[in-house]
Amino acid sequence: MSLSIRPASECRYDIASLGEIMLRMDPGEGRIRTTRQFRVWEGGGEYNVARGLRRAFGLRAVAVTALADNEVGRLVEDCMLTGGVDTSFISWVPYDGIGREVRNGLNFTERGFGVRGAVGVSDRGNTAISQIKPGQVDWDHLFGELGVRWLHTGGIFAALSESTAEVVIEAVTAAKKHGTVVSYDLNYRPSLWKTIGGQAKAQEVNKAIAPLIDVMIGNEEDFTASLGFEVQGTGDNLDNLEIDSFKAMITEAGRTYENFQVIGTTLRTVHTASDNDWGAIAWSRDEGFAEATHREHLEILDRVGGGDSFASGLIYGLLEGEPIQTAVEYGAAHGALAMTTPGDTTMVTKAEVLKLAGGGSARVDR
Repeated sequence: MSLSIRPASECRYDIASLGEIMLRMDPGEGRIRTTRQFRVWEGGGEYNVARGLRRAFGLRAVAVTALADNEVGRLVEDCMLTGGVDTSFISWVPYDGIGREVRNGLNFTERGFGVRGAVGVSDRGNTAISQIKPGQVDWDHLFGELGVRWLHTGGIFAALSESTAEVVIEAVTAAKKHGTVVSYDLNYRPSLWKTIGGQAKAQEVNKAIAPLIDVMIGNEEDFTASLGFEVQGTGDNLDNLEIDSFKAMITEAGRTYENFQVIGTTLRTVHTASDNDWGAIAWSRDEGFAEATHREHLEILDRVGGGDSFASGLIYGLLEGEPIQTAVEYGAAHGALAMTTPGDTTMVTKAEVLKLAGGGSARVDR
């Protein structure tokens, strides 16, 4: 493996995430438009990866983010503390009383069931983290004095504002200066880009960031919409997932960006909201391609966070120095298990991931 990972003994943290953390409002089996109660979770495309590495795999995690200093922000912090993620790098922004200048993001998401797909409604305008600017975080302190083995960030955070994209480049540049491996999940969300230039803007931003990334992660839509790569032989809805076509796309991505050392992509065919085919492939510049166990008709309880859990499983394998085949199996197994529980973040154990990745069944353990 050509990734050069800092020894754990030299670093305070194994993983740092950079991104927005929102409060998810979950109506459970009901619908947003008719519910009278919500269950709350914390979640964010970048943060979920760090939390998964902390809770499922026992690694040391820190989240770099910003929150408005009010009761909602403190609730998000409390959820983070429950997840074991270090909150030392939260930037607390004074609250103006009504959210005119700064606020915390809310993410209303229903899980879907059967023919009714999942639905998400984000309420995240003017959030504290969307207003972060270069120069506000002491990256040399984090990556140099404290030490971080791995930084994970992604396309959701980069899409929040012009300045967040600039902060991604600042953070990634500092991380690489100090020998920290950097992963990036493209995580294309049309709703984030539609009023600021759509796919064209997404590609402009992500193509500027891509040359700085060691491990690039995404699904089929992410690579198409965010980086402009084409997956041959798929329909407009990307519902005919041919492995050879994805391998050709990944090969082209690795040729275009010689800095990519590993590329990971999830493969999902949606039959219904609660019945998905699920798999993953990964490519290493040293080892070539590896394909995870393909799970047809996987039963889904809550699909949100499945891709983030894939990323954390893959990263765990890479941090442990495992072959790419083992790492992608960890990722696919962790993603599959995470989608059997509610909320954005993992509720599974390393033992469960290793069991499923090794071919274990769902027979009762007692």
